[in-house]
Amino acid sequence: MGVDAGGSAPDGLLDESRVLSEYTRFTARKRAFIVALAVAIVLLGSFAITIGPLEISIAEVYSTILHRFLPAGFSAPSELAENSIWYIRLPRLLMGLAAGFSLAVAGAVMQPVLRNPLASPFTLGISGGAGFGAAVAIILGKSFGGGSYFVVVNAFVFSLLTTFVIIGLSRFKGATPETMILAGIAISYLFGAATTLIEYFAEAQAVREIVFWLVGSLARATWSSLRIMFPVILCCIPLLIVKSWDLNVMSVGDEAAKSLGVNVERTRILLMVVASLLTATTVCFTGTIGFIGLVAPHITRMIIGGDNRFVVPASGFVGALLLVGADIVAVNIIAPIVLPIGIMTSFMGVPLFIYLIMKKRKEYWI
Repeated sequence: MGVDAGGSAPDGLLDESRVLSEYTRFTARKRAFIVALAVAIVLLGSFAITIGPLEISIAEVYSTILHRFLPAGFSAPSELAENSIWYIRLPRLLMGLAAGFSLAVAGAVMQPVLRNPLASPFTLGISGGAGFGAAVAIILGKSFGGGSYFVVVNAFVFSLLTTFVIIGLSRFKGATPETMILAGIAISYLFGAATTLIEYFAEAQAVREIVFWLVGSLARATWSSLRIMFPVILCCIPLLIVKSWDLNVMSVGDEAAKSLGVNVERTRILLMVVASLLTATTVCFTGTIGFIGLVAPHITRMIIGGDNRFVVPASGFVGALLLVGADIVAVNIIAPIVLPIGIMTSFMGVPLFIYLIMKKRKEYWI
């Protein structure tokens, strides 16, 4: 039944087997790319944590970290080295990895949701909302929270507020990509103008603090801030990866997605809220780091194509790699002065942004 008179398989079975084989190789290359990124992050992270005024080898770094958990089997080279690694370098590294991963994943989700290659947490005004919230807390002393998280809570609340305003405005005409993009641009300009107005009447020292916050930094990384970030990341990112099939369908068009059983408006709002929560949790601790959420997804799509099942997690790894690499440059380019990380990501992102405009490549998008 399964073969012809000559004993060979029918053409249909051969074609199906060939397609399956090609698909297996195709997906294997994407998985290999993700694994390679993970290995690159481990290597770059190991290198990054050794850099600083106090020279520490990679072996000493791992020995110091393991000393915390197995003090009998490992030892730290000195108390100074242990304090430097455990309280400064390791939190900064983990914050860079978490922030880069989160912002890149948020951008990788927002772009297909809004069907716009320029969509990102930065361009949609979510980061701008966080900046305005921080400026209000710094200048006016008004915040939704107190204590050591006085500025952080305000930044978080206003970044989420931006998201809900965008979604609320879009509900008047339906949650279409066009209305959400236009609402985001409008809110971005509004918060930008409001922040500038506050700076105009503020004292020089307060303006300096606002500017430092707005350009982004990993210097605020602490274990307590990481304990807040990681649970949110662990809840949001798996959900976004699970919904990546819906992203693939929605990239083709709303009507096609509806015909396949996807509730387009509800899914679009859910993904925007989760991606915005991820962004808000990140930028309230790091400040407004631009271009990672825009650049990392585009780099990923250029390399592995537009299948969001792989683009979403791979973009996270690319974003983490880019941000840690940018931080290494920021720390060492004019040492001992540490440049804000947002400056380095902008220098890195603008050339690629211009390249995308010049090439006008669309074939990797869908």
